[in-house]
Amino acid sequence: MVYVGVIGSGSCSPREGLLAYEVGAEIARRGALLVCGGLGGVMEQACRGCMEAGGVTLGILPGTRRKEANPYVSYALTTGMGEMRNFLVVRCSDVLIAVTGGYGTLSETSIALKEGKKVVALQFPFALPDTLRAGSPVEAVEMALKGQER
Repeated sequence: MVYVGVIGSGSCSPREGLLAYEVGAEIARRGALLVCGGLGGVMEQACRGCMEAGGVTLGILPGTRRKEANPYVSYALTTGMGEMRNFLVVRCSDVLIAVTGGYGTLSETSIALKEGKKVVALQFPFALPDTLRAGSPVEAVEMALKGQER
């Protein structure tokens, strides 16, 4: 099974939330597991899309209490590491999709690229070399999964 990290802001607009939801649903339809930071915003909407499409989600939380996870996290891993848990989100993922996002998402993207992992950007506001740009949620998941072992 491929572990797809979905990274993005802890708060998002309804439009950004819809993109994340569609990414999550497509991950489930493709039989992959969704990994994220487990909180709100892009993470919650991606998890909701994944779970509602019959998929499984893993939330890697910054705190020490599982109940802090959004309600669409299938399995919550507490770290007590704060923002340092971003490294674990990247490390646990085979490939990542950045849905919009700010500096936290930028840090995860940078870590992933340094680790040699594929990063697909969907309306990501930063121009980083080696990120692949997708025009839609379906295209983002297709690009992410291309060449990944199942």
